Amino acid sequence: MSYAQLAPWLGIAAVFILAGGVKGITGMGLPTVAMSLLGLWMAPAQAATLLVMPSLVTNVAQCLGPAWRRLVSMLWPVWLGMVVTTVWSPDLGALAPIDARVALGAILVVYGLWGLWKPVVPQVARDAWWIGLVAGLATGFVTASTAVFVLPLVPYLQALRLDKDTMIQALGLCFTVATLALAARLHAFEGGTLLAGPSFAALGAAVAGLGVGAMVRARISATTFQRALFLVFIALGAANLWRAM
Repeated sequence: MSYAQLAPWLGIAAVFILAGGVKGITGMGLPTVAMSLLGLWMAPAQAATLLVMPSLVTNVAQCLGPAWRRLVSMLWPVWLGMVVTTVWSPDLGALAPIDARVALGAILVVYGLWGLWKPVVPQVARDAWWIGLVAGLATGFVTASTAVFVLPLVPYLQALRLDKDTMIQALGLCFTVATLALAARLHAFEGGTLLAGPSFAALGAAVAGLGVGAMVRARISATTFQRALFLVFIALGAANLWRAM
């Protein structure tokens, strides 16, 4: 195999090792890191297809925990909204002549700024199902446009004031639902897309990165790491906006 043939595989592996490492340290961030980097040299739709298997596999273990029954009764409106708009919302390009990288870059910059600012979101009553439905619908639209499902999902979950372990489980459940909905939108379960070589390369790299991240987590300040990560998201978002223009 020549270098030209090998280079894309090495690029994919490097991206998902890094993305898996971020998830191993913070418990989240794999789709955001992967999309922000892959979007620099491939179409967002192609990058999103590579994202499905690593995101799904690394999130399933995070779903396990004692609070799943309570979380299901609390979060089903969010999941319903995410599925509806992720699977069936129109393509952004059909609504306006906007390069998909513009949407991806914008959401990365917004997410990075929000993470650095760390605003205190008002507490949401856990029985206010309609707020969860609105958050899910908005998250699904962002996911359909960018394959990134952190906004406004993560701020909404923070507004529920869940304890740390329950929050980790809630993130795993929500990200799993979002990944399955994205896979359905991309028809990733058809034609053997998930069984293609690049998907397996991405999965193996993400799992390796996850293990490395778990080891690094005990040796660094999570706060410092997250601040640096949000700065990277802003820079990568700006880079995607620059390429789109």
